[in-house]
Amino acid sequence: MDLRINALPSQALTGVGQTAFKRPAAGAAGGVGGGFADNFKSALDSVSKAQNDASRLQNEVQKGNPNVSLEETMLAMQKSQIGFQATLHVRNRMVQAYTDIMNMSV
Repeated sequence: MDLRINALPSQALTGVGQTAFKRPAAGAAGGVGGGFADNFKSALDSVSKAQNDASRLQNEVQKGNPNVSLEETMLAMQKSQIGFQATLHVRNRMVQAYTDIMNMSV
């Protein structure tokens, strides 16, 4: 297995610093099909895709594929981990908000 450090291609750096949650289009908020559920589903899909990509790259590195760099794989793994953590925090806050609302006295 070749462990030399290669320069990262510019494609590997796209999306660095961006979260898994993207802002909706200007007319999407409150419009038809632009609700919270749709935005949440698209965010979950993007996190799932990032995790699948990271797993695929991990398998390719383990197989010794010379076209997949270790740096690209590590970057994909970090992106998927950050996306998962953000999703977990959103879920925890939603559960806490639901619990707070259900415990309110009327």
